[in-house]
Amino acid sequence: MSETSTGDVVRAAAGSWRRAGLAGAAIGVVAAGAAAGVAVERLTVGRGMRKKARLALDATGPYGALRGTPGRAYADDGTALYYETDEAEPSAKANGARKRRLFGRKAPAPVTVVFSHGFCLSQDAWHFQRAALRGVVRTVYWDQRSHGRSARGEGQAQGRPVTIDQLGRDLKAVLDAAAPEGPLVLVGHSMGGMTVMALADQYPELIRDRVVGVAFVGTSSGRMGEVSYGLPVAGVNVVRRVLPGVLRALGSQAELVERGRRATADLFAGMIKRYSFSSRDVDPAVARFAERMIEGTPIDVVAEFYPAFDDHDKEAALQVFAEVPALVLAGDRDLVTPSSHSESIADLLPDAELVIVPDGGHLVMLEHPETVTDRLADLLVRIGAVPEATNVGTYGSTAHPGH
Repeated sequence: MSETSTGDVVRAAAGSWRRAGLAGAAIGVVAAGAAAGVAVERLTVGRGMRKKARLALDATGPYGALRGTPGRAYADDGTALYYETDEAEPSAKANGARKRRLFGRKAPAPVTVVFSHGFCLSQDAWHFQRAALRGVVRTVYWDQRSHGRSARGEGQAQGRPVTIDQLGRDLKAVLDAAAPEGPLVLVGHSMGGMTVMALADQYPELIRDRVVGVAFVGTSSGRMGEVSYGLPVAGVNVVRRVLPGVLRALGSQAELVERGRRATADLFAGMIKRYSFSSRDVDPAVARFAERMIEGTPIDVVAEFYPAFDDHDKEAALQVFAEVPALVLAGDRDLVTPSSHSESIADLLPDAELVIVPDGGHLVMLEHPETVTDRLADLLVRIGAVPEATNVGTYGSTAHPGH
C-alpha cells in the first residue's frame, strides 16, 4: 500500500469508523483465524437498552472469575508472561451436585496439564474446563503475549513482527517457570494449538522426554491462506489483498480506533457471532463473556498478529507427536479453522482420537463445554494422569442456563 493510500485509510478511520475502521477490524479478526468472541444478542431495539443488557450480563455471569496461584515467566525478548497454577488436591473432588466418574487402568502420574488459548482470547477462555478439572490434576493456564494479563510484546515494541515460532518459545519459557520437571500434557486452542506445534518444532527433545499427551482443539497446522471463512471466492481475495494495509493503518491510530470500536460495538454482533458459535441457543452470559475477551484485545495487537497466521506451516512438526497419545477436536461448523484441518492433523498422528463435534463453531470449548471436557478427561485417564476412578464435577450448559 502506498504512503498516499495509507494516509487515506487513516483519515477514513478517523472520519468514519463505520465505513472503514469497523469493517477492516472486524474482517481482520475473522481472516486472522481467531474471530473468537460473540456480542450479546440484540435483545432490544435501542442501543441504550442493549448496553444495559450487556452490563447486566457482566454483573451476573460468573465466567472468567476462577483464579489460581499467579506467576510470571519471561520470554527470550524480555516480555513478561502471566500464568496461573491450580494444584491437584490429595482427594480431588470437583464442585457441583452431579458427579461424573472416569475409569482407567493405569496408575496416576504426576502430570501438569498446560492450556494455551487462541488469538483475541485469554486463559479465561478455558473457564469450563478449569471449573471441571480443578483439584483433579495440576494445571497451568497462561496468557499469550499481548493478551490477557501478559505484557505487550517487547519485540513488537522494537518493531519485530510476531511469529508463531516466537509463541512457541514463549510457551517454553512458561514451562520452565511453571512446570520445570515432570510429565506434561499440552492443550491448545486455535493459535494456542499452533503455539504447541511451534514448541515441538523448536524443542523436539522436550516433547520426546516429557510430553505424555497432547490435545489440539479447533486449530490448524497450516494452509490458513486457503480458508474461505464462509465467504465467496471474490470476497476472500479482496479481503486478503487490502487487509494487511488496512490493519497497519488502523493499528497506527489505535487510540482513535478503540474509541470508535467501543462506540459501535453493537455492529459487531452478527459477524462475530457467526464466526464463533454455531448453536442458536448459546447462553447470552457466555456470549457476553466471549465478547469481553475480544474487547480486551487492542486493534494494534490484532494488526501485529495477523501476518503470522498466513506464514504458519507446522505440518512437519506434528511428526514429533507421532508416538504421543493425542486428542484432535473441532466443531463441524468452524469457519475459522475448519474441521478438515483437524482431520489433516489427526491423519498425521497414529495415536490420535479425532472428535468432530456436531453443531460446533470455533469456540467449541465454550459452546459445548461438557463434550470438550469429557474428551480431555478421557485423554487424562488414557495416559494415567488421573486415578482410575476420579470425580469430575458438572458445571452447567451454555444451551440451558442454570441447569
